[in-house]
Amino acid sequence: MDFVSRVAPELKQGVELLTPLHLPDDLARERQRPLSLTKSSKSVQITERYISGGDSKEMLVKIYEPVRREDQKLPAFLWIHGGGYVLGHPSSDDVLCECFVKAANCIVISPDYRLAPEHPFPAAIEDCYAALEWITNRAEEMNIDLSRIAIGGASAGGGLTAALALMARDKGGPAICFQMPLYPMIDDRNVTPSSHEITHPAVWNRANNLAAWKMYLGEHAQGDISPYAAPSRAKSLAGLPPVYTCVGQLDPFRDETIDYVARLAQAGVDVEFQLYPGCYHGFEHVVPDAEISQRARNGYLDALARAFKC
Repeated sequence: MDFVSRVAPELKQGVELLTPLHLPDDLARERQRPLSLTKSSKSVQITERYISGGDSKEMLVKIYEPVRREDQKLPAFLWIHGGGYVLGHPSSDDVLCECFVKAANCIVISPDYRLAPEHPFPAAIEDCYAALEWITNRAEEMNIDLSRIAIGGASAGGGLTAALALMARDKGGPAICFQMPLYPMIDDRNVTPSSHEITHPAVWNRANNLAAWKMYLGEHAQGDISPYAAPSRAKSLAGLPPVYTCVGQLDPFRDETIDYVARLAQAGVDVEFQLYPGCYHGFEHVVPDAEISQRARNGYLDALARAFKC
């Protein structure tokens, strides 16, 4: 059975509309692609600030918060954009971050972390950790509830989310109440059945994944790989914050996500997981109006809202 025949009927149009990507050859072209401009929500205010990144140089962060804020402390959500560790910008997730603000009545902070291959591991995770520390250090100024700080991201952003949870645990802080690594890119070994299975050129596939990991790891690709680069390599997952995650059945990350979920549960970490049949990588963004896309998006929006109510 070929790939397209396995795709959910309402998502097949997305496969036809997607432009095939071949890394690393298409990296420059893809980076030059203009961001889709969307109308901002009237109920969410977006501001930009520059903070000190992991290399002590200026790093852009986008901040999303309710326009009308009561004088009460709000939870904060650090959202890390995806892009295979080599692509992406916080602005590409403006609409999604606005949805997080409205669904969970929170502040969302999204960092413009450094990208590979120009800035290989550990640049991205160091920038994300710097953003997490910045949030906690500015909690009083931004009226943030320190007991309700969560982290999340999709794809490579999901990988950085899982890595950030491990790093915060190992360093003894900052405290994270919840993590949401969606269809995360967490295993550089690419040995699972789903990694070999998904090869269609229109979706994120094995070839691009291999190329992206090579660019991200750089000189670190030889020898022992840090779990802060590839969280699947972590020896222990005990003591991590509760998790919500999901993945499509036709995503190359299917099996590494399932394995990670099982290991989290075995380590005593509370974890909620959804597997969506007939769905490829990032399907809810490719065909946002599809019923299964809306169900997936509502699933993780609700999960974040619930986490902040606990």
